[in-house]
Amino acid sequence: MAVSPQPFQARPAPPPWWQTSILYHIYPRSFRDGDGDGVGDLRGILQGLDYLESLKVGCLWLSPIFPSPMRDFGYDVADYTGVDPLFGTLADFDALLAGVHARGLRLILDLVPNHTSDRHPWFLESRAGRGNPKRDWYLWRDPAPDGGPPNNWISFFGGPAWTFDPATGQYYLHQFDQSQPELNYRNPQVLRAMLDCAAFWLERGVDGFRVDVIWLLIKDALLRDEPVNPDWDGVNPHGRLRHIHTADQPEVHAIIREFRALFDRYGERVMVGEISLAPPELMPYYGQNLDECHLPVNFGLIYLPWRADVLRRAIAEYEASLPPGAWPNWVLGNHDQPRLVNRVGRAQARVAQMLLLTLRGTPTCYYGDEIGMENGRIPPEKIRDPQAVNQPEVAALMGRDPQRTPLPWDDGPNAGFAPAAAEPWLPLGDDCAVRNVRTQDGDPASDLNFFRALTALRQATPALLLGDYREVPAGVAEVLAYTRALADDRLLIALNLGSESRRLDLGFLAGEGCILLATGLDLQGAALLTPLVLAPNQGLVLRIPPHPSSPRGVP
Repeated sequence: MAVSPQPFQARPAPPPWWQTSILYHIYPRSFRDGDGDGVGDLRGILQGLDYLESLKVGCLWLSPIFPSPMRDFGYDVADYTGVDPLFGTLADFDALLAGVHARGLRLILDLVPNHTSDRHPWFLESRAGRGNPKRDWYLWRDPAPDGGPPNNWISFFGGPAWTFDPATGQYYLHQFDQSQPELNYRNPQVLRAMLDCAAFWLERGVDGFRVDVIWLLIKDALLRDEPVNPDWDGVNPHGRLRHIHTADQPEVHAIIREFRALFDRYGERVMVGEISLAPPELMPYYGQNLDECHLPVNFGLIYLPWRADVLRRAIAEYEASLPPGAWPNWVLGNHDQPRLVNRVGRAQARVAQMLLLTLRGTPTCYYGDEIGMENGRIPPEKIRDPQAVNQPEVAALMGRDPQRTPLPWDDGPNAGFAPAAAEPWLPLGDDCAVRNVRTQDGDPASDLNFFRALTALRQATPALLLGDYREVPAGVAEVLAYTRALADDRLLIALNLGSESRRLDLGFLAGEGCILLATGLDLQGAALLTPLVLAPNQGLVLRIPPHPSSPRGVP
């Protein structure tokens, strides 16, 4: 008897690698010193690859490694197609990239297209005279009638965003340090040149870029003054104005699409866009056809008060704002913000990590947060950050050196970051003798081993990688609860953001569940959901049965 052939069913395409990866942000100066000069470098990162592989993070993001005068520690680029000798050579980079790929990891670089160093050859030509062919590659303008700056724009680093050049009688724009003149993307030659620079690294095999301040690339064509901000808190001088003419201009999206089109020509490369905007303004950076940033950076968790009700609303707003098909992302630490432990408190640090690594989307982790590093203590004579140097009146509140201190590897001289004879570029943390990689590696209950258990669970659980997100009404103000579900696999995450025990009645989800991971690494196995008791500052990940009326896990 003839058997009818079954219709062919193609397997669904696997998701792109960046949807199932964890991004791990390395500040190269502070990761590991491989050549003994007190500054971290590419050889140091290469030496740390076994450690990074053990974290199951998937993708390394390096802050800038390009040649630079280091006025802003690499964010003032003097050559986009080289490696600063402080970090090594192109051969060192190639060796690192090969080592990363050999371990099944990815590597992305930090592209800084908004501004260059004032020592970049492009700016040296531009500054040579008003008639120079590259004059219009930067934003030069005549003084105001009173001889002052062309308008009232102010720098993120304090003071006017304009510096006068006596030789040519005009001002140039810089929204950061005066050594960081801004490129003029209204000149198409600038975009072509920057795309060529990005292509240089794509040809070398990098897996994409995190693009610095991408939402600032285009400025108001008329250079209009910006209005006073009536809600300014009086702390950060940059907040004194509403930046409606220096950021988030409509024309920026065409520029971003050009970058994306270049990346797409190289296959599965990722573009992570640094964009400091609220969700409604952030979403257009995915592109109307999802043809701009793969991951417009979502900074919401960094800036919000650490309260369950606030976080619950923010997560719901962000999820509801996403365009169809857009992939979410979450960040809890980076080189510009105080350390996670300092923001949420040590008791809540593991709860925060559990939130970051169980929400739907791609998480970004900052080096050292996996061992619970705190902000370093920087004596006044050791301050290096230009944002603090230029604004001593707010240095204690805004300085970025404390969150950039070296990673402590062991309890030996210089905490294993650099040889004993070297002076680390920033002071090591006060607690590095007890809070370091080696010590925590040997402690089964350490922050490091909790992080590893959490990332291993995430990477082994499709529901955490690709499942949907549903908020669970926990009925307790201090508790944040939600499910992640894919097909018949359903997980419950319950996070106690308070300092007292809480009893939850979650019987409407299931009678009981199985604890897969607790923040204390002290619980596993069956647990009743009526009641589910959360200890102070405790988070749990549980597997629960599929909802009887909804096999896809809707609570």
